[in-house]
Amino acid sequence: MMAPLLSVRGLNKRYGSIVACRDIAFELEEGEALAIVGESGSGKTTLLNLVAGALAADSGEVVYRMRDGAARPLSSLSEAERRALMRTDWGFVHQDASRGLRMNVSAGGNIGERLMAIGGRHYGRIRAAALDWLARVEIAAERVDDPPSTYSGGMRQRLQIARNLVTGPRLVFMDEPTGGLDVSVQARLLDLLRGLIADMGLAAIIVTHDLAVARLLSHRMLVMKQGEVIESGLTDRVLDDPQAPYTQLLVSSVLAA
Repeated sequence: MMAPLLSVRGLNKRYGSIVACRDIAFELEEGEALAIVGESGSGKTTLLNLVAGALAADSGEVVYRMRDGAARPLSSLSEAERRALMRTDWGFVHQDASRGLRMNVSAGGNIGERLMAIGGRHYGRIRAAALDWLARVEIAAERVDDPPSTYSGGMRQRLQIARNLVTGPRLVFMDEPTGGLDVSVQARLLDLLRGLIADMGLAAIIVTHDLAVARLLSHRMLVMKQGEVIESGLTDRVLDDPQAPYTQLLVSSVLAA
């Protein structure tokens, strides 16, 4: 039986007396989208960064099934292997697109850089791939040579998605991917993300405070409070029949809004 794509085992992280994550464990299968929800300060972004290797855990481990089928703890990877993983198999979509883009490099250059990082050298093929991905994220071809500093917030987020997905990753981390965008822009972006996740068979871990985003994008959900997972399960089950009082409060606050 094939190992899960990702296994998280007993992750712990403290900042002094503050428990950011306590004994977090879950598995993620290929093509599965997992939402991590909770109020600000619940530990959800810390957990995302721990799993993505952007933060070091105090204890516990993250194991990833490589393309050759070997399940490897991230702690066992060399720095070169870790960088290669981030350039090929993984993507990271930030809430603030400027963190995931080079703002004064052209849109085509932003997409092309990721292809060049995995050995792409043919200018024509790189530019063709960039144009193809701009079309897939609904950005006009004539904007290919414009830097993202000239783009709207929604366009920057769509460009960041194209930059991350051009290499065909298997796992994408998303930190509040629609945060800070107008409602109409959010809806368009969510439709785009849902289609791409399904079409590419992506596994995704999505941090969001918005339960509507979680319902639309994820198969399963973790609910966090004060660094702990207090409820987990299929997204529709958790939202339609929450068991933990805190989850009930989260859901009822949305219904009352």
